[in-house]
Amino acid sequence: MSKAGAFDLASGVGGKIDKTEVLSAVEKYEKYHVFYGGEEEERKANYTDMVNKYYDLVTSFYEFGWGESFHFAARWNGESLKESIKRHEHFLALQLGLKPGQKVLDVGCGIGGPLREIARFSSTSVTGLNNNEYQITRGKELNRIAGVEKTCDFVKADFMKMPFPDNTFDAVYAIEATCHAPDAYGCYKEIYRVLKPGQCFAAYEWCMTDAFDPNNAEHQKIKAEIEIGDGLPDIRLTKKCLEALKQAGFEVIGRKILLRLPVPWYLPLDKNHFSLSSFRLTALGRFFTRNMVKALEFVGLAPKGSQRVQDFLEKAAEGLVEGGRKEIFTPMYFFLARKPLSDSR
Repeated sequence: MSKAGAFDLASGVGGKIDKTEVLSAVEKYEKYHVFYGGEEEERKANYTDMVNKYYDLVTSFYEFGWGESFHFAARWNGESLKESIKRHEHFLALQLGLKPGQKVLDVGCGIGGPLREIARFSSTSVTGLNNNEYQITRGKELNRIAGVEKTCDFVKADFMKMPFPDNTFDAVYAIEATCHAPDAYGCYKEIYRVLKPGQCFAAYEWCMTDAFDPNNAEHQKIKAEIEIGDGLPDIRLTKKCLEALKQAGFEVIGRKILLRLPVPWYLPLDKNHFSLSSFRLTALGRFFTRNMVKALEFVGLAPKGSQRVQDFLEKAAEGLVEGGRKEIFTPMYFFLARKPLSDSR
């Protein structure tokens, strides 16, 4: 996992945004969301700007607290967070049946932690698709450090409009990334297009579950906290993802909510949990990070607005834990879908 320190965190806040413009970017980002009067349709219409601002602002925080793989994983007893994250990635590779030499697409790849792990695990070539320039720059540097430049690369593009010919990839996966799409069908349709016939798409989706009640004010608050803290235009119900997959032309082979391991996925963010191995994610660790960021901003090492970023990330943590406890939200609605050998649509 990444060893990003305090200086890396401070210097990375804002990504490709000029450091003098970070506070303004934070304010513009916040205004997209419910807590600041924002509307869902505006977030969807401006998803490229919103998501890019989000990842420019938060990537250094993610890497500092989470490592190179920006996703959750439920755990077995005795399993570390790092081990569970690797297993979570290996599970996708195994479900896809990846074989050495295949050409694979990672949709919404972040800085490429899963991409590098899956390429090494399966001896495949993996292309990471990402629309955020800062994350791609960081990912290329981490590829160089890991020595995987020959098998792992990045393409900067919108996953709603992929710059690949039809039937390019032997497999496609997405790990907690296509939740940023303004329209699941449009995103899945593009994935369907670039996937070779007879091959599979596997994903972990962020979803509201059937237990979510849109008329429950507490449920709506939890949903809004996750949306602002994680750069989401909306959080779809599991059944909406399933409908969009079928509408795009996929045959759904399997689907399930991966919740039932002994150690819940949200435990690293739970204020009542303490762990030395993931200290930065604990309540005490977040307290130290909050005050460190405040101090770094005060002395000018971190740009103005850095503390505001930490604030909405903490709001996300609260929403994620409560959403997980109440089982109204999951970051791991898993599905495996196949593109038919003959497209009869």
